[in-house]
Amino acid sequence: MNRYPYLYLGAEGVRRALPMAAAIEAMVEAFRELAAGGASMPPRTKLSVPGGSGTVLLMPSFSSSQRRLALKFLTLYENNRSLGLPLIQALVILADAESGSPLAILDGAALTALRTGAVSGAATAVLARPNACRAAIFGGGTQARAQLEAVYAVRPLVEARVFDSNVGAAAAFAGEMGERLGLTVRPVPDAASALREADIVCTATTARDPVFDDRDLASGTHINAVGVYQPERAEIPPSTVARARIVVDQREAALEEAGDLLRPLAAGLIGRERFDVELGDVLLRRVSGRRADDEITLFKSVGLAVQDLFAASRAYVNALTQGIGLELPR
Repeated sequence: MNRYPYLYLGAEGVRRALPMAAAIEAMVEAFRELAAGGASMPPRTKLSVPGGSGTVLLMPSFSSSQRRLALKFLTLYENNRSLGLPLIQALVILADAESGSPLAILDGAALTALRTGAVSGAATAVLARPNACRAAIFGGGTQARAQLEAVYAVRPLVEARVFDSNVGAAAAFAGEMGERLGLTVRPVPDAASALREADIVCTATTARDPVFDDRDLASGTHINAVGVYQPERAEIPPSTVARARIVVDQREAALEEAGDLLRPLAAGLIGRERFDVELGDVLLRRVSGRRADDEITLFKSVGLAVQDLFAASRAYVNALTQGIGLELPR
Protein backbone atom coordinates (compact mmCIF):
# COMPACT_ATOMS: atom_id res chain seq x y z
CA MET A 1 0.00 0.00 0.00
CA ASN A 2 1.41 3.40 -0.99
CA ARG A 3 1.92 5.78 1.91
CA TYR A 4 1.97 9.02 -0.08
CA PRO A 5 -0.42 10.75 -2.49
CA TYR A 6 0.60 10.89 -6.14
CA LEU A 7 0.43 14.50 -7.35
CA TYR A 8 0.66 16.49 -10.54
CA LEU A 9 1.98 20.04 -10.19
CA GLY A 10 1.75 22.26 -13.26
CA ALA A 11 3.78 25.43 -13.67
CA GLU A 12 1.54 27.55 -11.46
CA GLY A 13 1.35 24.79 -8.86
CA VAL A 14 5.14 24.57 -8.76
CA ARG A 15 5.45 28.32 -8.26
CA ARG A 16 2.84 28.33 -5.48
CA ALA A 17 4.40 25.34 -3.72
CA LEU A 18 7.96 26.59 -4.01
CA PRO A 19 8.39 30.30 -3.21
CA MET A 20 11.90 31.61 -3.80
CA ALA A 21 12.92 31.66 -0.14
CA ALA A 22 12.02 27.96 0.18
CA ALA A 23 13.81 27.18 -3.10
CA ILE A 24 17.01 28.84 -1.83
CA GLU A 25 16.83 26.82 1.39
CA ALA A 26 16.39 23.65 -0.67
CA MET A 27 19.45 24.48 -2.79
CA VAL A 28 21.60 25.07 0.29
CA GLU A 29 20.54 21.62 1.54
CA ALA A 30 21.19 20.05 -1.87
CA PHE A 31 24.72 21.39 -2.25
CA ARG A 32 25.68 20.62 1.33
CA GLU A 33 24.54 17.03 0.85
CA LEU A 34 26.32 16.76 -2.50
CA ALA A 35 29.56 17.98 -0.93
CA ALA A 36 29.13 15.57 1.99
CA GLY A 37 28.66 12.61 -0.36
CA GLY A 38 25.01 11.90 0.40
CA ALA A 39 23.67 12.55 -3.09
CA SER A 40 24.50 10.72 -6.27
CA MET A 41 23.87 11.35 -9.94
CA PRO A 42 25.47 10.27 -13.20
CA PRO A 43 26.46 12.87 -15.81
CA ARG A 44 23.43 14.08 -17.72
CA THR A 45 22.60 12.17 -20.89
CA LYS A 46 22.34 14.35 -23.98
CA LEU A 47 20.57 13.35 -27.17
CA SER A 48 20.70 15.55 -30.26
CA VAL A 49 17.52 15.19 -32.28
CA PRO A 50 18.38 14.25 -35.90
CA GLY A 51 18.32 17.22 -38.21
CA GLY A 52 19.63 19.62 -35.58
CA SER A 53 16.14 20.63 -34.51
CA GLY A 54 16.59 20.18 -30.79
CA THR A 55 18.29 18.61 -27.78
CA VAL A 56 16.99 16.16 -25.18
CA LEU A 57 18.52 15.97 -21.68
CA LEU A 58 17.93 13.19 -19.14
CA MET A 59 18.99 13.86 -15.53
CA PRO A 60 18.49 11.22 -12.78
CA SER A 61 19.52 11.64 -9.13
CA PHE A 62 19.27 10.11 -5.63
CA SER A 63 19.33 11.72 -2.17
CA SER A 64 20.08 9.69 0.95
CA SER A 65 18.66 12.32 3.32
CA GLN A 66 15.44 12.73 1.34
CA ARG A 67 15.19 9.01 0.52
CA ARG A 68 13.96 10.05 -2.89
CA LEU A 69 14.75 9.69 -6.56
CA ALA A 70 14.18 12.18 -9.35
CA LEU A 71 14.38 12.17 -13.12
CA LYS A 72 14.14 15.20 -15.36
CA PHE A 73 13.25 14.94 -19.04
CA LEU A 74 14.04 18.24 -20.74
CA THR A 75 13.87 19.38 -24.35
CA LEU A 76 15.56 22.49 -25.71
CA TYR A 77 14.48 23.70 -29.15
CA GLU A 78 16.05 27.03 -30.07
CA ASN A 79 13.67 27.59 -33.01
CA ASN A 80 10.66 27.42 -30.70
CA ARG A 81 10.69 31.17 -30.14
CA SER A 82 9.75 31.72 -33.77
CA LEU A 83 6.85 29.30 -33.27
CA GLY A 84 5.59 31.01 -30.13
CA LEU A 85 6.65 28.03 -28.01
CA PRO A 86 8.95 27.90 -24.96
CA LEU A 87 12.67 27.34 -25.53
CA ILE A 88 12.75 24.83 -22.66
CA GLN A 89 10.04 22.24 -21.94
CA ALA A 90 10.44 19.63 -19.23
CA LEU A 91 8.91 17.21 -16.76
CA VAL A 92 10.34 16.04 -13.44
CA ILE A 93 9.34 12.73 -11.87
CA LEU A 94 9.81 12.42 -8.10
CA ALA A 95 9.76 8.95 -6.52
CA ASP A 96 10.18 7.27 -3.14
CA ALA A 97 13.61 5.63 -3.05
CA GLU A 98 12.51 2.86 -0.65
CA SER A 99 9.81 1.44 -2.90
CA GLY A 100 10.34 3.19 -6.24
CA SER A 101 6.75 4.43 -6.11
CA PRO A 102 6.16 7.71 -7.97
CA LEU A 103 5.21 10.66 -5.77
CA ALA A 104 4.79 13.50 -8.21
CA ILE A 105 5.06 14.72 -11.77
CA LEU A 106 6.05 18.38 -11.90
CA ASP A 107 6.35 20.98 -14.63
CA GLY A 108 10.09 20.89 -15.21
CA ALA A 109 10.46 24.25 -16.93
CA ALA A 110 9.04 26.14 -13.94
CA LEU A 111 11.06 23.99 -11.53
CA THR A 112 14.26 24.48 -13.55
CA ALA A 113 13.89 28.26 -13.52
CA LEU A 114 13.24 28.30 -9.78
CA ARG A 115 16.09 26.01 -8.79
CA THR A 116 18.52 27.76 -11.16
CA GLY A 117 17.61 31.13 -9.71
CA ALA A 118 17.71 29.76 -6.19
CA VAL A 119 21.23 28.35 -6.47
CA SER A 120 22.40 31.77 -7.65
CA GLY A 121 20.70 33.19 -4.56
CA ALA A 122 22.60 30.72 -2.38
CA ALA A 123 25.87 31.57 -4.13
CA THR A 124 25.22 35.31 -3.92
CA ALA A 125 24.60 35.04 -0.18
CA VAL A 126 28.13 33.72 0.43
CA LEU A 127 30.07 35.39 -2.41
CA ALA A 128 28.67 38.89 -2.99
CA ARG A 129 29.62 41.81 -0.77
CA PRO A 130 27.12 42.19 2.10
CA ASN A 131 26.18 45.72 0.98
CA ALA A 132 25.80 44.86 -2.72
CA CYS A 133 22.71 46.73 -3.90
CA ARG A 134 22.75 47.06 -7.70
CA ALA A 135 22.24 44.20 -10.12
CA ALA A 136 22.91 43.82 -13.83
CA ILE A 137 20.81 41.17 -15.56
CA PHE A 138 21.74 39.84 -19.00
CA GLY A 139 18.76 38.19 -20.65
CA GLY A 140 15.07 38.98 -20.45
CA GLY A 141 13.54 35.51 -20.24
CA THR A 142 12.19 33.21 -17.56
CA GLN A 143 15.61 32.27 -16.21
CA ALA A 144 16.61 35.93 -15.93
CA ARG A 145 13.46 36.68 -13.93
CA ALA A 146 14.31 33.95 -11.42
CA GLN A 147 17.87 35.26 -11.16
CA LEU A 148 16.74 38.72 -10.17
CA GLU A 149 14.13 37.40 -7.76
CA ALA A 150 16.72 35.21 -6.03
CA VAL A 151 19.35 37.96 -5.76
CA TYR A 152 16.68 40.32 -4.40
CA ALA A 153 15.91 37.74 -1.70
CA VAL A 154 19.46 37.77 -0.30
CA ARG A 155 20.78 41.30 -0.91
CA PRO A 156 19.29 44.80 -0.28
CA LEU A 157 18.86 45.78 -3.93
CA VAL A 158 17.87 49.34 -4.75
CA GLU A 159 18.13 49.02 -8.54
CA ALA A 160 18.48 46.48 -11.31
CA ARG A 161 19.34 47.05 -14.96
CA VAL A 162 18.51 44.58 -17.69
CA PHE A 163 20.07 44.20 -21.11
CA ASP A 164 18.70 41.94 -23.82
CA SER A 165 19.36 42.08 -27.56
CA ASN A 166 15.57 41.97 -27.88
CA VAL A 167 14.59 45.47 -26.76
CA GLY A 168 10.97 44.48 -26.26
CA ALA A 169 11.94 41.58 -24.00
CA ALA A 170 14.06 43.88 -21.83
CA ALA A 171 11.23 46.40 -21.53
CA ALA A 172 8.72 43.68 -20.60
CA PHE A 173 11.16 42.27 -18.05
CA ALA A 174 11.66 45.68 -16.44
CA GLY A 175 7.94 46.36 -16.20
CA GLU A 176 7.02 42.97 -14.80
CA MET A 177 9.89 42.56 -12.34
CA GLY A 178 9.72 46.14 -11.14
CA GLU A 179 6.07 45.68 -10.22
CA ARG A 180 6.57 42.19 -8.75
CA LEU A 181 9.47 43.16 -6.49
CA GLY A 182 8.69 46.82 -5.84
CA LEU A 183 12.14 47.59 -7.21
CA THR A 184 13.48 50.08 -9.74
CA VAL A 185 14.28 47.97 -12.83
CA ARG A 186 15.57 49.76 -15.92
CA PRO A 187 16.06 48.40 -19.45
CA VAL A 188 19.35 49.66 -20.89
CA PRO A 189 20.63 49.87 -24.49
CA ASP A 190 23.98 48.10 -24.10
CA ALA A 191 26.07 45.88 -21.87
CA ALA A 192 28.29 48.69 -20.57
CA SER A 193 25.23 50.56 -19.30
CA ALA A 194 24.02 47.46 -17.50
CA LEU A 195 27.36 47.03 -15.71
CA ARG A 196 27.66 50.65 -14.58
CA GLU A 197 27.73 50.64 -10.74
CA ALA A 198 26.67 46.97 -10.65
CA ASP A 199 27.69 44.93 -7.62
CA ILE A 200 26.05 41.70 -8.83
CA VAL A 201 25.87 40.41 -12.41
CA CYS A 202 23.62 37.57 -13.57
CA THR A 203 23.94 36.15 -17.08
CA ALA A 204 20.99 34.05 -18.22
CA THR A 205 21.28 33.95 -22.00
CA THR A 206 21.85 31.41 -24.76
CA ALA A 207 24.80 33.41 -26.12
CA ARG A 208 27.58 31.74 -28.05
CA ASP A 209 30.09 34.44 -27.12
CA PRO A 210 30.65 36.72 -24.10
CA VAL A 211 27.86 39.19 -23.42
CA PHE A 212 30.01 42.00 -21.95
CA ASP A 213 33.56 43.41 -22.05
CA ASP A 214 35.86 42.70 -19.14
CA ARG A 215 37.00 46.33 -19.08
CA ASP A 216 33.47 47.41 -18.07
CA LEU A 217 33.38 45.13 -15.02
CA ALA A 218 34.28 46.78 -11.71
CA SER A 219 36.43 45.18 -9.01
CA GLY A 220 34.43 43.61 -6.22
CA THR A 221 31.61 42.42 -8.47
CA HIS A 222 29.98 39.03 -8.01
CA ILE A 223 28.86 37.14 -11.13
CA ASN A 224 26.34 34.32 -11.47
CA ALA A 225 26.83 32.69 -14.89
CA VAL A 226 23.98 30.24 -15.49
CA GLY A 227 22.78 30.66 -19.07
CA VAL A 228 24.87 28.18 -21.02
CA TYR A 229 26.09 24.67 -20.27
CA GLN A 230 27.64 23.70 -23.61
CA PRO A 231 31.46 23.58 -23.99
CA GLU A 232 31.29 25.58 -27.21
CA ARG A 233 29.37 28.51 -25.66
CA ALA A 234 30.37 31.20 -23.17
CA GLU A 235 28.74 34.25 -21.61
CA ILE A 236 31.77 35.47 -19.62
CA PRO A 237 34.95 36.94 -21.19
CA PRO A 238 38.05 34.77 -20.70
CA SER A 239 39.92 37.77 -19.22
CA THR A 240 37.21 38.10 -16.56
CA VAL A 241 37.47 34.41 -15.73
CA ALA A 242 41.26 34.73 -15.46
CA ARG A 243 41.06 37.41 -12.77
CA ALA A 244 38.08 36.03 -10.83
CA ARG A 245 37.72 33.74 -7.82
CA ILE A 246 35.88 30.81 -9.40
CA VAL A 247 33.30 28.67 -7.61
CA VAL A 248 31.56 25.89 -9.55
CA ASP A 249 28.47 23.82 -8.85
CA GLN A 250 30.43 20.58 -9.39
CA ARG A 251 33.99 20.18 -10.63
CA GLU A 252 33.28 17.13 -12.81
CA ALA A 253 30.33 18.77 -14.54
CA ALA A 254 32.19 22.06 -15.04
CA LEU A 255 35.17 20.33 -16.64
CA GLU A 256 32.81 18.63 -19.09
CA GLU A 257 30.32 21.37 -19.92
CA ALA A 258 31.28 24.86 -18.69
CA GLY A 259 32.35 26.68 -21.85
CA ASP A 260 32.84 29.87 -19.81
CA LEU A 261 35.73 28.12 -18.04
CA LEU A 262 36.86 25.69 -20.73
CA ARG A 263 37.69 28.47 -23.20
CA PRO A 264 40.22 30.20 -20.92
CA LEU A 265 41.51 26.77 -19.84
CA ALA A 266 42.23 25.87 -23.49
CA ALA A 267 43.87 29.26 -24.01
CA GLY A 268 46.20 28.73 -21.05
CA LEU A 269 44.71 31.60 -19.04
CA ILE A 270 43.70 29.35 -16.15
CA GLY A 271 44.67 25.88 -14.91
CA ARG A 272 42.47 22.94 -13.93
CA GLU A 273 43.00 23.76 -10.25
CA ARG A 274 40.73 26.78 -10.75
CA PHE A 275 37.79 24.32 -11.00
CA ASP A 276 38.43 22.93 -7.53
CA VAL A 277 36.21 25.13 -5.32
CA GLU A 278 32.63 23.85 -5.28
CA LEU A 279 29.65 25.73 -3.87
CA GLY A 280 28.89 22.91 -1.43
CA ASP A 281 32.34 23.27 0.14
CA VAL A 282 31.74 27.00 0.66
CA LEU A 283 28.30 26.33 2.18
CA LEU A 284 29.85 23.73 4.52
CA ARG A 285 32.56 26.29 5.38
CA ARG A 286 35.33 23.98 4.28
CA VAL A 287 36.67 26.87 2.20
CA SER A 288 36.07 30.60 2.41
CA GLY A 289 33.60 32.51 0.29
CA ARG A 290 34.50 36.09 -0.57
CA ARG A 291 37.99 36.90 0.66
CA ALA A 292 38.25 40.65 -0.06
CA ASP A 293 35.97 43.55 -0.99
CA ASP A 294 37.76 44.12 -4.30
CA GLU A 295 37.76 40.46 -5.33
CA ILE A 296 35.71 39.46 -8.38
CA THR A 297 33.81 36.28 -7.62
CA LEU A 298 32.33 34.06 -10.32
CA PHE A 299 29.82 31.30 -9.67
CA LYS A 300 29.56 29.08 -12.72
CA SER A 301 26.61 26.68 -12.81
CA VAL A 302 25.82 24.18 -15.53
CA GLY A 303 22.86 22.77 -13.59
CA LEU A 304 22.80 19.51 -11.63
CA ALA A 305 20.16 16.81 -11.29
CA VAL A 306 20.33 16.97 -7.49
CA GLN A 307 18.92 20.50 -7.71
CA ASP A 308 15.80 19.15 -9.39
CA LEU A 309 15.43 16.46 -6.73
CA PHE A 310 15.62 18.81 -3.75
CA ALA A 311 13.42 21.45 -5.40
CA ALA A 312 10.82 18.82 -6.36
CA SER A 313 10.91 17.26 -2.91
CA ARG A 314 10.37 20.61 -1.17
CA ALA A 315 7.58 21.52 -3.60
CA TYR A 316 5.91 18.14 -3.01
CA VAL A 317 5.93 18.50 0.78
CA ASN A 318 4.62 22.06 0.58
CA ALA A 319 1.93 21.04 -1.91
CA LEU A 320 0.66 18.32 0.42
CA THR A 321 0.55 20.76 3.34
CA GLN A 322 -1.19 23.52 1.39
CA GLY A 323 -3.52 21.41 -0.72
CA ILE A 324 -1.87 22.36 -4.02
CA GLY A 325 -1.86 20.13 -7.09
CA LEU A 326 -3.98 17.43 -8.68
CA GLU A 327 -3.98 13.98 -7.08
CA LEU A 328 -3.49 11.26 -9.70
CA PRO A 329 -4.82 7.70 -9.59
CA ARG A 330 -2.22 4.99 -9.12
